[in-house]
Amino acid sequence: MNFRVVLYVLGGLLRLLGLFMIVPLGVSYYYGESLTPFLVSIFITTVTGFLLLSYKTEEEWMRKEGIAIVALGWLAAAVFGAIPFMMDGISPLNAVFESMSGFTTTGSTILTDIESHPKGILFWRGMIMWLGGMGIIVLFIAILPKLGVAGRQLFRAEAPGPTEEKLKPRVRETARILWSIYFVISFLMVVSLLFADVSLYDALNHMFTTMACGGFSNYGQSIGAFKSPLVEYIITFFTFVAGANFALYYRAIYIDKNLLFKDDEFRFYTALILAASGLLTFLLWRDLGTNLSDSFRFAIFHVVTIMTSTGFATTDFNLWSESAKMILIIVMFIGACAGSTGGGIKVVRILILLRHSRIELFKALHPRAVRNVKFNNKIVPDEIVNSIVSFVVIYLLVFLSSALILSVLGMDIITSITASIVTLGNIGPGLNVVGPMGSFDPIPPLGKLVLIANMWIGRLEVYTVILLFTPEFWKK
Repeated sequence: MNFRVVLYVLGGLLRLLGLFMIVPLGVSYYYGESLTPFLVSIFITTVTGFLLLSYKTEEEWMRKEGIAIVALGWLAAAVFGAIPFMMDGISPLNAVFESMSGFTTTGSTILTDIESHPKGILFWRGMIMWLGGMGIIVLFIAILPKLGVAGRQLFRAEAPGPTEEKLKPRVRETARILWSIYFVISFLMVVSLLFADVSLYDALNHMFTTMACGGFSNYGQSIGAFKSPLVEYIITFFTFVAGANFALYYRAIYIDKNLLFKDDEFRFYTALILAASGLLTFLLWRDLGTNLSDSFRFAIFHVVTIMTSTGFATTDFNLWSESAKMILIIVMFIGACAGSTGGGIKVVRILILLRHSRIELFKALHPRAVRNVKFNNKIVPDEIVNSIVSFVVIYLLVFLSSALILSVLGMDIITSITASIVTLGNIGPGLNVVGPMGSFDPIPPLGKLVLIANMWIGRLEVYTVILLFTPEFWKK
């Protein structure tokens, strides 16, 4: 492990992070708020970044360095991104929790009175989600010149999903394409919200957290504060868009306009959302007595935002029937598409596992039969199938371990299970204590540390973080 390389690149990331802090500083100035939180944060972050840049080296990066940079880069971003929250009077542990939740686009919050915090702080809270959505590492690759092989190592470690999405031979070009698509769709969402009579400040904040599939809102009632079906449908649409594969959008625009409807994952993603929304619509109509139009609006909004790991809410689904809540728990596990800004296990993994299971059942009856798992009419290599099985096993082990720790710390079983799911899947609100109108503040300190680790592990697709804790990783 070449630590000089790791420290040097982390220095560049922190310097970039310090520059981004100028934006909420401007927001604080505009609204006449104290500039101290961001001035201090900018100073500490950029000075640390420049100090680490002194470790410059021309040595070649290897895969290990790429993994370490990505994992430690997200951790460093969360720690230094927490400084403005600490300057706002939030305890260090809670500040790191909120910052990690932002950068990993989780949306779980420890704030109990959101509206009482300065607009600049809330803007930073939303903006770090937008940066974390497409990936601050991918952004770094997009703007850093001549990363070459090193860039591929970073991109491979950070990119979500079972396979690497390469649109161009050079990783830097791929990163720029993805960020360009992300920026254009973000712009269209802001325009749509302004058309729905949402203020520019609110439109930017909710664009940040919708496009990142994050779910932070600058209102305690989340999207319910707008009391606008139009706003709900706009957010539902753009959340659905953000939950699909951004590389697929590029191919649909420049290669084949019908590719969206040909892609197995996108079709399965759409089918799952429609099926879950239809069933939930019926349950809300039957159990709560709401009319069909409202039941459908509530159902599709919450299914889309929960499945894509966004986690917005328009009502307290803690009050729904047990069967309705069960649907939300199921889609929490599934997650969004690979190559999206969403979290969870990912639709493509679920689809490949289902096809693999079907083949195994067929082989039980026909042992000599030869069948392969196919995705988009191409055979999926056995090593990919095996890696997906391994991923799901480790994912479930992390989930069960964290849920067990929370229950030992005195949290009830529903809170323990859903807090573990939503942090590992980067979803946001859970049920009971950590419900959509609640907060993660009542979680004990050790529990918060566990959930911070969950967010970190989940955002980086498990392996990237877990590898840091294996003896083999540090051997030459």
